[in-house]
Amino acid sequence: MTSLLFQLLEERSYQGRIVSIQRLHDLRDDIEAHYRKGLLDEAFYQECLTGFVFSPPESLPEAQSLIVVAVRQPQIRFIFAWNGKQIPAVVPPTYLHWRETDRQVESVLTGTLGPKGHRVAPAKLPKKLLAVRSGLATYGKNNIAYVAGMGSFHRLTAFYSDLLCEQDDWREPMMMERCQHCSACLHHCPTGAITSERFLLHAERCITFHNEKPGGVPFPEWLDPSWHNCLVGCLHCQRACPENRDCLAWIEEGAEFSAEETALLLGGTPLDQLPAGTAQKLRRWDMVDLLDILPRNLRVLLLTL
Repeated sequence: MTSLLFQLLEERSYQGRIVSIQRLHDLRDDIEAHYRKGLLDEAFYQECLTGFVFSPPESLPEAQSLIVVAVRQPQIRFIFAWNGKQIPAVVPPTYLHWRETDRQVESVLTGTLGPKGHRVAPAKLPKKLLAVRSGLATYGKNNIAYVAGMGSFHRLTAFYSDLLCEQDDWREPMMMERCQHCSACLHHCPTGAITSERFLLHAERCITFHNEKPGGVPFPEWLDPSWHNCLVGCLHCQRACPENRDCLAWIEEGAEFSAEETALLLGGTPLDQLPAGTAQKLRRWDMVDLLDILPRNLRVLLLTL
């Protein structure tokens, strides 16, 4: 059953792994161990690492396994008209169309396992850690999960299943071998989030941590506006990484916004007050969830050009 499942995933260019439900405790302990040792910034820990649920959902209390799947995703480039220029702004993988991606993976899982009497349910877990521990991915020096053939340009999704995992390939967290002699990401990270004295990222200094916050939260004074490079998230280290050499050119073109539309977005205009055409673009490209942070991030990108 497991072999058939992964074969069907691979036919769709997905990759997956399955591990025992008993590994939930290991995932929780890995995070808590870093916290107890004082290796995690308190604000980052509270905002990003306390929302996981390390127990099966009520809809599937008899869960026997965890299934983690990686799906290739491109960068999406949007164009904003500003001061007579057409300004490109990229959104990295994982941010857009994530609900549809998760639904597609779930459809494959249920379509394969359902006829055999098995069920699945979404899992709210640390997916990078699960992917690395399961053998699906390997950490880069930048602490991003890399999947063979996908680099870091993918989305990870995880599910509980009542399919028995007779043997998993649980392993210690590993860094890619080529990272041992490469410091490209370290040298291209402008904030110092990646350092040589420890493997664990200083996540509190990562641009991504700061530009995913609501629009009313100011950027820290030490964060140079010129360091921003994406509409949300950051690609400095991923663009510099040799493992992503074959993925960097995969950029899909998104919507174009006129000068009037750009001004409305910068002003934080609510979705229901935007022109119908503008609102349609945002829905088409799954940008509605970004509306709260878009004015703040777009403004800093435009004002640094």
